[in-house]
Amino acid sequence: MSTHDRYDEAARERIVEEPPKRVDAPVRTPFERDRARVVHAAASRRLAAKTQVMGPQSDDFVRNRLTHSLEVAQVARDLSRALGSQPDIAETAALAHDLGHPPFGHNGERVLAELGEPCGGFEGNAQTLRLLTRLEAKTDGAGLNLTRATLDACTKYPWPRAAAEEPSGVHADGSPRFVVKFGVYDDDRPVFDWMRRVAVGTRQCLEAQVMDLADDVAYSVHDVEDGVVAGRIELTTVDEAAVWQTVRDWYLPEVTDDVLDKTLAELRTVGSWPVTPYDGSRRSLAALKNLTSDLIGRFCGAVQHATFEAGDGPFVRYAADLVVPEQTRLEIAVLKGVAAHYVMRADDRVALMERQRELLAELVTVLADRAPGALDRPFADDWRAAGDDAARLRVVVDQVASLTDASAVARHAALLGRS
Repeated sequence: MSTHDRYDEAARERIVEEPPKRVDAPVRTPFERDRARVVHAAASRRLAAKTQVMGPQSDDFVRNRLTHSLEVAQVARDLSRALGSQPDIAETAALAHDLGHPPFGHNGERVLAELGEPCGGFEGNAQTLRLLTRLEAKTDGAGLNLTRATLDACTKYPWPRAAAEEPSGVHADGSPRFVVKFGVYDDDRPVFDWMRRVAVGTRQCLEAQVMDLADDVAYSVHDVEDGVVAGRIELTTVDEAAVWQTVRDWYLPEVTDDVLDKTLAELRTVGSWPVTPYDGSRRSLAALKNLTSDLIGRFCGAVQHATFEAGDGPFVRYAADLVVPEQTRLEIAVLKGVAAHYVMRADDRVALMERQRELLAELVTVLADRAPGALDRPFADDWRAAGDDAARLRVVVDQVASLTDASAVARHAALLGRS
């Protein structure tokens, strides 16, 4: 049985039924078509100019949201194929997982959540669902009109805001979690309920679990790589006491020094772990790339083995769950802690984040005051069609969330006459 055949008619269903493709069109599965739609979406192109950790304009080498998403997609596809699930679904979910992020990442998300409170708040994952099912132009009234299985795989937090837990800890980019995590706004509930028709409670489907893990693996490894190349991290001289405190502050509050010491010792047994300082040479860069590859393989291999050990499958949809070993969870947390301590807690970054929040807050205010004239045409049309002040505020939030870091700064300067 092919991986495609393991997904029933309900998994392949779209919100809006589509006519058959031309007989001379390339033969593709519904899930391959989903992937193509996300790849060609305008929101995907905008990820190239959105912050990952250090900012897309800070260096030619560091990741932005697009390059990060491509790397997450590769990890998700490989792991999905190894498990025997449909790799196009997991890859598409990975390509889409950051589409809803506003300018300046989670820092911008915090501002939009606070200012958007009267219309139900803001959350990047809920915004992703909104983009995929409403804001991206492909099928009138249904966004990209993806299959149920793909949309479900894109849903990291399959519950509404009312069911969300209070925020705690920090995001991958180091910003504190001020925003509750949820996957759907109240006015998008109809499509969410359609998508989750075969789901049980708030459980993620297996493909969403694969996407979620691939995201975790990619940023834990690649943020360290970026920090090394930028000269902020030196893996041969890690300040363990300071890093362990960051791990406890941000990720694992109960973990002890002894456990973290043993975890780092295990990571150092990876053959490509550096024994000499990074010097910027091609040899050093190649060694760093080998380390990145080895760590990703280590984490995904451990998860694949544990998942197979836990059950017979099939490893699709709601027939099984992904199993992440405790040792793998600890090793990922140590890498996050290294990046968090040396990159995210830097004083220059903290000051920049404060200015970013001020800029976005001012931008929301002025766009709301000058709407619909100051809005792009699609959002101006939405604003005119909105039935009340809350709906109009949601449109303004949609507009600001659609901007890149650079276009937010430019729009702010154009409207307020200053940067």
